[in-house]
Amino acid sequence: MSRPTDPPPPRRTGGLHPSRWAPSVILVATVIAVWETYVRLADVSPRVLPAPSRVAAQGWAAREVIAGHAASTLQVTLVGFGLALVVSWIIATAVDFSPRLRRAVVPLLVISQTVPIVALAPLMIIWFGFGIVPKLLVVALVTFFPTTVGLIEGFASADRESDRLLRSMGASRRQQFRYVRLPSAVPRFFTSLRIGITYAVVGAVFSEYVGATSGLGIYMSQQKNAFRTDLVLAAVVVTALCSIALFLSTYVVERLVAPWARGEEP
Repeated sequence: MSRPTDPPPPRRTGGLHPSRWAPSVILVATVIAVWETYVRLADVSPRVLPAPSRVAAQGWAAREVIAGHAASTLQVTLVGFGLALVVSWIIATAVDFSPRLRRAVVPLLVISQTVPIVALAPLMIIWFGFGIVPKLLVVALVTFFPTTVGLIEGFASADRESDRLLRSMGASRRQQFRYVRLPSAVPRFFTSLRIGITYAVVGAVFSEYVGATSGLGIYMSQQKNAFRTDLVLAAVVVTALCSIALFLSTYVVERLVAPWARGEEP
């Protein structure tokens, strides 16, 4: 008589599963309903606190202008974040191959986070002008730390027994890195990637406040000066949606390049 087989374990669906987002959606809907009710009952001035319905209506009316500024912000976000990723991989790989370099670099990475970006952003304008370069550098500086540390810790978390096995088989240091340490770093890399990409949008918007001709940051500053609180909040909503979209895209990329990292079939 054959033994009954155990059912296969449930597949991990990660951050894309709707059940993980349902409580947050319900909470946001509740806050919006309370906000709308309060503004209508208290007759609050739209310059002080516009109702969500007004924010949606005015934001939709200005959708083309807001979309143009959002495209500029996304360009700065993606290019700056890409620059940070390239530098992070170079430094983390070099640190993994050199323990002495690790002891020298890691404390400097921690110290770098004590320097406020608020103080550096104006200096970027002075040094590099009002073009796209200072904005890219601000985004890269904001996102550089989490991605680099995530990679360094990911490489260090490699299974030591697998390392010893490869060494006993005559594998080179480069082969150990490729077959053991690199795959071990993937889960932590994508975790740090999700943290970094949300910081990247915030960094891009902040850099536009300091000096820019287009982007959601400068758009919010202009509408604030015109006392258009509804359009400021509409731009805030678009900024949040951009962050959420980029955050979710990291799960898609992870499924494509490393489905095993989340216990899924390719």
